[in-house]
Amino acid sequence: MEQIKKIIKKFCTKEVILYGIFGVLTTIVNFGCFYILSNICNIEENTSNVIAIIIAVLFAYFTNRKMVFNSKANNIKEKVKEFGKFILGRAFTMIVELVGFFIMFNIFHIHELISKLIITILVIILNFFISKFFAFKK
Repeated sequence: MEQIKKIIKKFCTKEVILYGIFGVLTTIVNFGCFYILSNICNIEENTSNVIAIIIAVLFAYFTNRKMVFNSKANNIKEKVKEFGKFILGRAFTMIVELVGFFIMFNIFHIHELISKLIITILVIILNFFISKFFAFKK
């Protein structure tokens, strides 16, 4: 029992909890945009997915920058470099998300929202490590 408490204490830091909260909010933005675009606006699913991801990435940058990773970038050069690294990391996970969604939805014919959910969980985990150790590295 003591080992479990140590593991929980090690991984349940303020940063991880805040990332989880904003990750959920980012996911809501992503799914909400996707649903509205594909089901209400009748935009093709893959196009809706791209637009939803872009909106969610911008939301994630602004929330993660100060609220989660406490960015110390002060001048414009540092901020542009940090944003570039963030976008580069998210571009990688966007490719993972697009390819994963395409395979699950178009090839394996898994329901669109289930496909989004499965691939989103993987992307959230990847994004945490990319943000922590690459984009917002102190």
